[in-house]
Amino acid sequence: MNDDLHRILIPGGVTSPGELKDIISMLESAGLKEVYFGSRQDLLFPIDKANERQLEGISKFNTDVVGERSYQNIVCSYVSADIFDMSYWLKGSTYLYILEGFDYSPKLKINITDPKQRLVPIFSGDLNFIASDSEDYWYLNVKLPHWKTSANYPVLIYSWDITTISKAIEGVYEDIQDVEELFFVISKQLDTNNKTIEKELNIDYTTFPYYEGMNRMGLDQYWLGLYWRNNRYDLDFLKEFCGFCLDNSIGKICITPWKSFIVKGIKQESRPELERFLGSWGINVRHSQLEMNWHIPVDDAEALDLKKFLVRSFDQNDISTYGLTFGISNDVGKRSHFSSVIIEKNSPPTIVKNFEVRPTYNVLHFENFDPNTHHYISYAQDIDKIELPGLLMELSKKYFEQLGKVKPIEKRAEKKNTVAPQRIHQCQSCFTVYDQAYGDTKAGISAGTTFDSIPENYVCPVCDAPKADFKETFLSAAI
Repeated sequence: MNDDLHRILIPGGVTSPGELKDIISMLESAGLKEVYFGSRQDLLFPIDKANERQLEGISKFNTDVVGERSYQNIVCSYVSADIFDMSYWLKGSTYLYILEGFDYSPKLKINITDPKQRLVPIFSGDLNFIASDSEDYWYLNVKLPHWKTSANYPVLIYSWDITTISKAIEGVYEDIQDVEELFFVISKQLDTNNKTIEKELNIDYTTFPYYEGMNRMGLDQYWLGLYWRNNRYDLDFLKEFCGFCLDNSIGKICITPWKSFIVKGIKQESRPELERFLGSWGINVRHSQLEMNWHIPVDDAEALDLKKFLVRSFDQNDISTYGLTFGISNDVGKRSHFSSVIIEKNSPPTIVKNFEVRPTYNVLHFENFDPNTHHYISYAQDIDKIELPGLLMELSKKYFEQLGKVKPIEKRAEKKNTVAPQRIHQCQSCFTVYDQAYGDTKAGISAGTTFDSIPENYVCPVCDAPKADFKETFLSAAI
């Protein structure tokens, strides 16, 4: 992605027609004609630094224009609610309540998703909250920026604690080395309504959906998905579209991570007017999935040309890619993609930096072509552009050969050098840990005091449970 682009953070990619119309007017005042959608459901656009502060002053919705990369947009799967498969208890309103609770701008990437959908990536964040089978409780998968691998938090998180826990982690994460230490530190700080994990996190494979066009939603409503090949969304069109939504009582517009947007809750009587509106603008709402299932850097003409070349090759050879997704990356070795297949562009050797050389590419794919496995497989390296179509067609055939035959992947046991387990005591009500190495300074208990030596009237510093409610357990450490 072009790092010179400024951003407008739209939490969860969810905005109202009025807010988006206001943003568009703000961008038009700076002389812009179009805007890009980002992979974290934000808006991106080029603008000089001098106009940044002026733009923020124009908006009546307290819109933040962000020129630096330190702040992150929250990703969530609200866009999938009610139109794709979803957990039985998870409603669109739940996402909105959680998003409204964020009273700070996160620096960590936060994803809040339903594991039953595929449109929004589940594990592309630093903090990945994933809906469980227990109503209003979420798994937390953690991959902090300085960690090499991700790990699952040892308890389920209550919906209304997501903001509190995220904010607390932001304050301490730089010094945290593993998920056990993270849990210990956060449990000492917060009184939260955690729940015991009774079933390990397991994401079933689902195929990537077709997300464009006019589609039925319930008995008398529709949802509309719009996708533009070049990700350059015309501001005049968007402003008029916001006007249509306002006139027809449509409350939300949702940006997807695939550089498209979805509008839900279109009334049946509004459909003819909407079709006339789209037709008058010449909008195509039935692109081939061959070109819709791609994730490419924003404002990168070379990557877009490569995508067009590969899509054209697929089309000419009548290749199906249904359920597969592809990504193009300029960051070799970066492992935060959420496409089934990744095409990495190699940097030219430094010895020939003053000469023009033909680029080469690496081709990788996730195990079983499922991004939720976290496991990349290298398929080819240092490949010329002309070889890419054939290799990707081979991968497409491999995907369909294994589709439906693959058993769920068992959790891999990583080899670690272990030290002696650490003896601790844990409250059975809220899971707060008493560790004699730290003691409990607030209760006047110094570090090094064994649990047996603390007074019998000692209570849990979080939930006030008596000493008798603490149970001895062991924490395995790894080096």
